Amino acid sequence: MYRLAHQKTAICFALFASASLAAAADPGARPNRERAAGATGDLQPFTRTAYIPAGADLSSIRFESLKAVTVATTTTSTADRHYCETNTQEPGGSMYCPSLRDESPVPAYRVTYSYNGPSMASDEYGDTRFTFSVNLRPEDLSPAALQIMSGRKSGKAAAADYFALTTARGLVQQVAIDEANSALCDGYYNEGLWTHTNAGCEDKVTYKTVAVPSEYIAIRVDPVSSRSESLAADASGPSRQ
Repeated sequence: MYRLAHQKTAICFALFASASLAAAADPGARPNRERAAGATGDLQPFTRTAYIPAGADLSSIRFESLKAVTVATTTTSTADRHYCETNTQEPGGSMYCPSLRDESPVPAYRVTYSYNGPSMASDEYGDTRFTFSVNLRPEDLSPAALQIMSGRKSGKAAAADYFALTTARGLVQQVAIDEANSALCDGYYNEGLWTHTNAGCEDKVTYKTVAVPSEYIAIRVDPVSSRSESLAADASGPSRQ
């Protein structure tokens, strides 16, 4: 037993030493300016659709605020992405791992609503009041709505009148067991494990794709002057991986 453990330790040390020497000899293993230059991607900050859990109380939705904000339209990843994708990445992070920086700020207006929904298991306070927001371009708002931001009109009720909500809960595709074409063996739980009554029986399982209601409700926020846009493309909720 001792000899076997000693041999394993020696082999691991040899592999580690070889990898270290190879990394030292290979310029590609160290950060360089080309990798550190990063890449720029487009953001989509202007969306009129937000998603809330299907268990939320739609009748509890209330207008909260309309604020002038600044939003980023691009994001840049800097540092050595290759280093972070190797198995030598430090558990606590590294100065060479990429960091994301938002860039190209533009003005926007953020519309925020609140609603009642089921509390989250991770929330120790059991809060049931939540918010969602969408960002609009300045040109999306009517002159009357912009007057509210200028201070000539005030109050939640006045601002809320310039926006309309549309809700929809779409269908998503989900894989499920095709019970009509499957044969499942009888069995029982034995110390937490499912055990077949007949040890020689084998399950024959087939699957099918079914349409089920989405776990999210899509809520579209439209300025009153442009309410004609369709919600159909957004109704199914966030895509599943």
